Amino acid sequence: MTPIISLDHVWYSYDGSPVLEDVTLDVFDHDFLGIIGPNGGGKTTLLKVMLGLLAPQKGRVTVRGGSPAEHRTAIGYVPQYRTFDFGYPVRVLDVVLMGRLGHIPGPFRKYSQKDRNIAMEALEAMGIADLAGRQVDLMSGGQQQKVILARALATEPEVLLLDEPTNHVDVRTEEHFFGILKDLHKRMAIVVVSHDIGAISTHVDRIACLNRRLYVHDSGEITGSMLAEAYQCPIELIAHGVPHRVLAEHGEDTGP
Repeated sequence: MTPIISLDHVWYSYDGSPVLEDVTLDVFDHDFLGIIGPNGGGKTTLLKVMLGLLAPQKGRVTVRGGSPAEHRTAIGYVPQYRTFDFGYPVRVLDVVLMGRLGHIPGPFRKYSQKDRNIAMEALEAMGIADLAGRQVDLMSGGQQQKVILARALATEPEVLLLDEPTNHVDVRTEEHFFGILKDLHKRMAIVVVSHDIGAISTHVDRIACLNRRLYVHDSGEITGSMLAEAYQCPIELIAHGVPHRVLAEHGEDTGP
């Protein structure tokens, strides 16, 4: 299969300090990939390189065999919640319509009825179509996060990149959000960066551990040895109640 996104021995540094070291990764159609790792390990930088917002200093990034700029509309992006300024009194529908700008040619861009229909379909997928006329700054954090995801869906992407999408939401909202992602996965690839190891291991098909270097595992199960590999220190896994996929079987070696 030809990957949607391919990174081939990619390096990236800030002020001479490596953040990504020799990263190789392929994202295929219908992948559901979770990326975990410590703060400062390069997760957000990795997404920006995939998007073409940062050019690798070594190595190569391709989207559908071409440059990220040539296939920008193939990727939907949901940034970290706190990087989006909700202080402006803008309507929900107007925010979601921004996802259509890459599909409108020419310097004087005007939304068509098709653009508006697609934006409304994205809001319906998020279950908030009835809030299309509401000001975003008056909504709850969970609702605002759904608006950002709807904006990404309005690009009609082949792959969706999400950077810590459930930060600053409660557990119930987080579970609902991952349920939405599970439905979206039926028609697009998904790459999600998250610090929530439990949520990641429950929902994704593959795991990648990133701490400058990337280690990809073709399974959604997270073991102690995988975490020790990524965090560069001994890890002990603990669960309350019934063990879930983040734990190996009792009696197995779970790593250092």
